[in-house]
Amino acid sequence: MSELTLTVMRLGFLAVLWLFVIVAVQVIRSDLFGTRVTQRGSQRRAQRGGGDGGRARAASSPPPQRQQQGGRQRRGAPTKLIISEGSLTGTTVALQGQTITLGRAHDSTIVLDDDYASSRHARIYPDRDGQWIVEDLGSTNGTYLDRNRLTTPAPVPLGAPIRIGKTVIELRK
Repeated sequence: MSELTLTVMRLGFLAVLWLFVIVAVQVIRSDLFGTRVTQRGSQRRAQRGGGDGGRARAASSPPPQRQQQGGRQRRGAPTKLIISEGSLTGTTVALQGQTITLGRAHDSTIVLDDDYASSRHARIYPDRDGQWIVEDLGSTNGTYLDRNRLTTPAPVPLGAPIRIGKTVIELRK
């Protein structure tokens, strides 16, 4: 082998070794300090009552209710999800008919910075009748609806607390 080939192989090996070290340090850092929970700016300004004009009010106002089969709107259906306890207290998510995932994973709808939450802990989704259902996704510490641990998907009554670790979530009008 030529000297040039040997030098290129050595530099390549050194680059792969440094890449491994950098990835290992990032994993250790995320294990020590946890995931970073960020709150969107418009939600934060809306909670403070602050100043971006009509945009904050538009972001905090509930969306119109979904049309049910046959063109009827269901009365008493929840329009928002509110976090009432935990590190994200006061956070509000508008219910627009999409599935809401909860957990520590970065791609969750609501990212929980909670030692008792799993990466993919639970999901809340609407069924065909417009009723909202909560389902535990095989979490280690469980999901509780009104102090009862969930073993199967269950309908969520309006105002019933859903507990995931230290976080409590409620569906409200």
